[in-house]
Amino acid sequence: MEMKNSNHRTPPEIDRCHGTNKIALVTGASRGVGKGIAMGLGETGATVYVTGRNMVDGQDAGQLGGTPLMTASSVTASGGKGIAVRCDHTQDAQTQEVFGQIERESGRLDILVNNAWSGYENMFEGGEFTYQRPFWEQPMWRWDAMFDTGVRAAYVCAAHAARGMIKQKSGLIVNISYWSAQRYMNNAAYGIAKAAIDKMTEYMALELKPFGVAVVSLYPGLVRTESVMRSAEYFDLSNSESPQFIGRAVAALANDADVMKKSGQVCIAAQLGLEYGFTDVDDTQPRALTAATAQ
Repeated sequence: MEMKNSNHRTPPEIDRCHGTNKIALVTGASRGVGKGIAMGLGETGATVYVTGRNMVDGQDAGQLGGTPLMTASSVTASGGKGIAVRCDHTQDAQTQEVFGQIERESGRLDILVNNAWSGYENMFEGGEFTYQRPFWEQPMWRWDAMFDTGVRAAYVCAAHAARGMIKQKSGLIVNISYWSAQRYMNNAAYGIAKAAIDKMTEYMALELKPFGVAVVSLYPGLVRTESVMRSAEYFDLSNSESPQFIGRAVAALANDADVMKKSGQVCIAAQLGLEYGFTDVDDTQPRALTAATAQ
């Protein structure tokens, strides 16, 4: 789905920091952080391909709503060009076809954001909350979901993206991660998977450095996703971030001429806001979380 809103005005802080005409792919962008990232890139005039497994609203496991088609419309309304693609990133053939479509239609890829993730579904099983049980009491499907849809899918997407970025001698790969990579946060599989994402970032950056391609891990703060807002009474939202704020962080990185200095590192979205001078959609400046303060 492609739509264009000629009346859109990009926020001033984005105008100052960012260019236009980037080609981006955001995986797992039907809702939440992925949708916000796509919209944040759309603010800069980027063409953003967004993937998701379901094209019919309400078919997601968590019943949170949202589809790639809806996100693509929001990207276009934000000032970019949104293109929805159905893809289950656990299926390598489908992933390969996404990159083939981008090559055919756009001829290049400047930004890959590996956001697709799974393993949060069905935290309650048999009426019991099993998500925070010790690892030996966890269902094995949860490990498989996090590593297949998260870690492995990111690896496969990065491999496809790298082949084109190497040829053009430029590009940015962003792997969405979190503090659970550095501190235990009540689910062993989740922490292990995010630690794997960070290590993948480090090693991919080493191999891509000679070609001018940057790879970073990006940590959001407490993001006001549909899932968080469903349980808003259990969260202190006073220092929360909109999903779109994370997109502004990605856009800032993508348009930093010195982004290679950050390659292989963990970047904190709120710290990038201070460094690059962008704010959230409500003009607030979220404080950066730490391993000690992350929820």
